[in-house]
Amino acid sequence: QGHLVETGGGLVQAGGSLRLSCVVSGSAFSTYAMGWFRQAPGKEREFVAGINWSGRSIYYADSVKGRFDISRDNAENTVYLQMNSLEPEDTAVYYCAADPTMEVTTRVPARWDYWGQGTQVTVSS
Repeated sequence: QGHLVETGGGLVQAGGSLRLSCVVSGSAFSTYAMGWFRQAPGKEREFVAGINWSGRSIYYADSVKGRFDISRDNAENTVYLQMNSLEPEDTAVYYCAADPTMEVTTRVPARWDYWGQGTQVTVSS
């Protein structure tokens, strides 16, 4: 079972960029599908982006498509979320998640097995 740690959150002005990282402990990272989710105050946790074990299959929520880029480095046990053209509506706690099914089979948070503690992203207008 992996332990997930997110870093890279912070405060940024609208139009700016941030890069989130999530390091996963253990030897099974290359067999996990990985995802990024976010939760704004008073809202449910929502899918942002997902990537399969090889990095060849990638999925985005419509709200971030064209602005965010998910990638992974299996040699470093790390998944990234590059966020560009940030908007105040992107303000949320961002979580990475892992699913041992290898492929991204669901966008439903409750069906992902392992979670990080989250990192705050705040976008000012």
